[in-house]
Formats: sequence, C-alpha cells, structure tokens
Amino acid sequence: MKAKKALKRLAKVETLLTNVIDQFPGIKDGLGELLGSAKATVVRAKKTVTSQLSSRTAKEKPPVKAGTAQQRRLSAEGRKRISIAAKKRWAAAKRKGMNAVTGQKLSKSA
Repeated sequence: MKAKKALKRLAKVETLLTNVIDQFPGIKDGLGELLGSAKATVVRAKKTVTSQLSSRTAKEKPPVKAGTAQQRRLSAEGRKRISIAAKKRWAAAKRKGMNAVTGQKLSKSA
C-alpha cells in the first residue's frame, strides 16, 4: 500500500476511535483502556509512516526534465527493412489464399 493511502486510512481510523471514545465516556470493564491503547497505536503508526515517507523522499533525486522534444525519424535503412518485411507477409498471405490487408480469404474470380 502506498504511504499516502496508508496515512489517509490511519487518519480515518483515528477519527473513528476518537468519536467512539467521546460518545461513550462511562465505558466499563476496561474497554476504555483498550480503545485508548488502540488510538495510541494508530497515532504511533501514523508517525512511523510519515517518518518513512519523509526519509524516502529526501533520498530520492528529483526527476530530470528532458531538453527539447525531438521527433524521431525513420532512417532509410529502417524504411527499407519494413518494406521487405511487408512484402514477405503479403507473399505468404497470397500463398495461403488470403488478402494481405484484411485477412479474409480471396474469392476466386472467373
């Protein structure tokens, strides 16, 4: 799980526990202590996640922006190779009796 998502979920859990503790002030049988310790654990978990997030972002290098965007062009040799490959595909399709472009069977004409 990503750190930001974990922080959001932990914050929601903390608010829910706070609401439960506030709504039931006279909790018996040690339930108040249990809820209090759960809230303290959630707070510690949030601190841990934030410290890991801050230390990780400090170590990472900022992304490097590219200079000017250059459009790549196909070389003459590359164009020739593509042409040869296409001709081979068309010949194979023709041998199989298929249209090279659509892939449908060729109809026999009179």
